Amino acid sequence: MFEQATKSTTVEASPQKCFEVVCDFESYPEWVPEIKQVEVLRRDDNGRGGLVSFQAAAMGRSTTYLLEYFYGSNPLRVSWRLVEGDLTKRLDGEYSFHPVPDTPERTEVTYHLAVQMAMPLPGFVKRRAEARIMSTALEVLRSRVESDAQ
Repeated sequence: MFEQATKSTTVEASPQKCFEVVCDFESYPEWVPEIKQVEVLRRDDNGRGGLVSFQAAAMGRSTTYLLEYFYGSNPLRVSWRLVEGDLTKRLDGEYSFHPVPDTPERTEVTYHLAVQMAMPLPGFVKRRAEARIMSTALEVLRSRVESDAQ
């Protein structure tokens, strides 16, 4: 069984700026507390990360996982799927960036994640992990994008 969550927030920056920050994988260790190391192993024809290796802190230990990325333009979006991971069987997700009507420098960012752990976890641990992941995915992203935009 896998868990899914979707959450949105508004960011005071353009969709393009939000997209650029999310796609700058090498800078993640600077602003995502759980990410310790990132290596882009393959890039697409536009120079964006296609296959990216991560080392992160999760549930009191270190984890590694390999994600394959896909990009869309209407709306701007970036999605990924798990290629391999030591704690997860599934780690698929997507960011989409929609301009707020009549406000080109504001973006509605939607984050979706589907996770299946390799081992069973109690419900309260899953809920706490989900809340932390969603917070990082949106609130820490918003903070980074808005501080870069100033």
